[in-house]
Amino acid sequence: MKAVPLKEIKKELNMLSQPELQELCLRLSRFKKENKELLSYLLFESANEEGYIQSVKMYMDHEFDQINRASFFYIRKSMRKILRNVKKYIRYSQNKETEVELLLYFCTLLRDFKPSIHRSQQLINMYQRQIALVRKIVKSLHEDLQYDYNLKLDGLKPVNF
Repeated sequence: MKAVPLKEIKKELNMLSQPELQELCLRLSRFKKENKELLSYLLFESANEEGYIQSVKMYMDHEFDQINRASFFYIRKSMRKILRNVKKYIRYSQNKETEVELLLYFCTLLRDFKPSIHRSQQLINMYQRQIALVRKIVKSLHEDLQYDYNLKLDGLKPVNF
């Protein structure tokens, strides 16, 4: 089955009644966990972006506490999983400030992680890629926000990698 272009989907959705739209949304949410998560964000959390950021930060704290520190293999695997989920949550929001906040928090947790990430080149690279991404995003924000975020970024510079 071939997917119909977005323009045609939008046109068709405009022709549906509210109960039909509601039924479509509920049916869509049954098929994939991400659809349900996105719908939950849009309905319940998009009005309170600050609360959403805090809940994602709490998720990161919890996941960092659960990391198996037995070897760097498990640490890297867990870090990639956490980062993948954080990027998914960022995609739901589509807000650049939220993206910067969450990535800065991830980098802070990664930098302060014990055992130190300087013993794994892959973790150092992950950290540096996220810092570079944040710098790129910060350049597209308002000047006042750029100043605030650049101060936070300067505090995140690696000690001695």
